[in-house]
Amino acid sequence: MPTTTVAVLFGGRSSEHEISCVTAGGIMDVVDRTEYQLVPIGITKDGAFTLQPDDLAQWTLREGELPTVPDNGTRVAFPTSPASRDLIVSHPDGTVTTVPDVDVVFPILHGPFGEDGTIQGLLEIAGLPYVGDGVLASALAMDKHVAKAVLEHAGLRVAPWTTVLRREWAAEPLGIAETIAAHGWPLFVKPARAGSSMGVSRVDGPDELAAAMDLAFEHDSKVIVEPRVVGREVEVAVLEGRDGVPRTSLPGEIVVAEDGFYDFASKYLGGDESLLCPAPLSEDETDEIRSIGARAFEAIGGSGLARVDCFLTDDGFVVNEVNTMPGFTPLSMYPRCWAASGVSYGELVTELIELGRAAVR
Repeated sequence: MPTTTVAVLFGGRSSEHEISCVTAGGIMDVVDRTEYQLVPIGITKDGAFTLQPDDLAQWTLREGELPTVPDNGTRVAFPTSPASRDLIVSHPDGTVTTVPDVDVVFPILHGPFGEDGTIQGLLEIAGLPYVGDGVLASALAMDKHVAKAVLEHAGLRVAPWTTVLRREWAAEPLGIAETIAAHGWPLFVKPARAGSSMGVSRVDGPDELAAAMDLAFEHDSKVIVEPRVVGREVEVAVLEGRDGVPRTSLPGEIVVAEDGFYDFASKYLGGDESLLCPAPLSEDETDEIRSIGARAFEAIGGSGLARVDCFLTDDGFVVNEVNTMPGFTPLSMYPRCWAASGVSYGELVTELIELGRAAVR
């Protein structure tokens, strides 16, 4: 019989809801069922915490169709005191059941209300151990403006940027556009606190800027505008070390068309041709990006896991961003980097669960 109960949190209110569901399916597929009992808790797009079936087929990406969490009428309540680790489940027929003694929660949530420290705060208040980064690291890395400032302060090179608030854009779009144009073209416009390339646009000239800003503001009230960094897109996966020293994978490289970028469809709906693992780098370059990954992880106070994204330019590496809950489907860069480093997807999931159980917050 399984000796450890793992509550898997997925779905959520962000625009990355569907990818979180696909990740849940990937994890359910590889978890060692002799050791771990899974309790799937799906969060609907409206924010309802529901008890869902442990059914791999329901959470699998099929022919480009992305799954979502249905509202089945159940409601899951977390403990109101750290003295208990029981989850209370209310059912549509009025009955109430208990999921006793949850050992650890695995929040595989992307974007706002999951990757930004909010769910981590809820779990800490409830006294439930959980997988991944804590409140501060999650919130910090989620905000690209704040993350850039912290990484730069830690001595890491980051790309120049301009931060624009929705109210600023609404009040003075022409003045903001002039400031942005000083970066040169093309530019990339991104929501400051979203992920998986949601709301991201490449802008090749002034006539495209307004539409890109409007799209980004659909996802966030704060937008980051960056000039194009000419270089190879190289990423490294970081895993918390048992001795406190971060472990880093062999790096991977994203290969995209010259006039494009690594968008949502490329990440999740395309083939494998966009990713190279390990990246074709020299030994010195590999050592350098692994060092950068560990330094960035420590700069944000990371725990559990993160993926550090960089550009390799003619002048060296530039840190783009740190993802504290990176794409984690079996085809995503994070697990593929670890697979290239000798750690299988199943082994990675097990290690993260055990790190979460042992974490001291």
